[in-house]
Amino acid sequence: MSKLLTRFLEFVKIETRSDASSQTIPTTIGQVHFAKRLERELQEQGLKKIKYNAKNGFLTGYLPKNTEKERVSIGFIAHLDTADYPAENIQPQLFKNYQGQDLVLNAAQNIIMTVAEFPNLKDYLGHTLITTDGTTLLGADDKAGIVEILEMLDYFLANPEIEHGDLWVAFGPDEEIGTGADHFIVADFPADFAYTIDSGRIGHFEYETFNAAQAEIIIEGTSVHPGTAYDMMVNAIKLGSHFDQLLPQVEVPEKTQGYEGFYLLHDFVGTISEAKLTYLIRDHDRKKFDARKQFLVKQVHDLNHQLDRERVSITLKDQYFNMKEVIEKEPRAVELAVTAMKNLKIEPIITPFRGGTDGSKISFMGLPTPNIFTGGENFHGQYEFISLEAMEVATQTLIEIVKTAVLVEK
Repeated sequence: MSKLLTRFLEFVKIETRSDASSQTIPTTIGQVHFAKRLERELQEQGLKKIKYNAKNGFLTGYLPKNTEKERVSIGFIAHLDTADYPAENIQPQLFKNYQGQDLVLNAAQNIIMTVAEFPNLKDYLGHTLITTDGTTLLGADDKAGIVEILEMLDYFLANPEIEHGDLWVAFGPDEEIGTGADHFIVADFPADFAYTIDSGRIGHFEYETFNAAQAEIIIEGTSVHPGTAYDMMVNAIKLGSHFDQLLPQVEVPEKTQGYEGFYLLHDFVGTISEAKLTYLIRDHDRKKFDARKQFLVKQVHDLNHQLDRERVSITLKDQYFNMKEVIEKEPRAVELAVTAMKNLKIEPIITPFRGGTDGSKISFMGLPTPNIFTGGENFHGQYEFISLEAMEVATQTLIEIVKTAVLVEK
């Protein structure tokens, strides 16, 4: 069994699900345990300046350059946590030399991953597929990224004659709940640019993300006995439903794609006396993004003018911004990744990412950080899978990025 596969099978069994309701950093102790396990791994590899920062949950270290020449310093970043889906007692299983059949993940519970429902399986004929047992996620997002970074380091440690610049690595917490990168310290990670290893199938590469904000709408109703409610009751639930109808009904996730932005009613809880609506606002274009936020503010203002008094309030919070604004100023990060993939006969799949990554926030901290593939599929659920060969290709891509970088002026 290859070291890559051995590591992966060990790591996915470590429970690291993050918890949005927690106030600690990281939000779960499993992430701390995993970081400590990886700290030992980096120590065994002989990396320098290895540090687990208990204040922000990031483990960092670097492999020093092996040349006197001035070379670019590259960072590689992956996250410790897994998504909000059952992640206890993960039981990975292997399907060797896959031949296009439906995969029985769990015979006892009749959980089957069918080709009809998941036609992407057909892209992996002859591969060794790694799946769950159908009761949990797998955790390839992002333990595949972690393993691929470690494998890349192993390669350069085993081949010291191959010239490279400083190679920094970071493994951080709570990416899945969008808070981990808030605490990243760029000053402790002196790379010229970096990559998050956190995208999907082979070839995927993103350097455009959404601009993102959250809006919380609070509606104050008036609750009185329904028998005497005439001209007195104001039902906050109905006002909330009315407010949602004021928004463009086609500008929602299920009706948009590509560069189209949206409003997502993420939560709606309430009683007659009070309702709370939480919206996610997304757009790739900064001007359109700002206009979306102002549109919500205007709807609140206009609705209040129709009521007996001001009953509706709004709180807006920016979450992250489109990393393209930063990465356009440092094109080497994109050029290197695209060149490396083409050198390996991989067709780059470059699309606007309809979401955000840790790199979205880290880029605006001053470290341009696009996102590159791990090779995984069907993330965040029981049908998640990855192939051994895809992880090997991802590792080769990271190696090729480093090799290609020696040809680039610092």
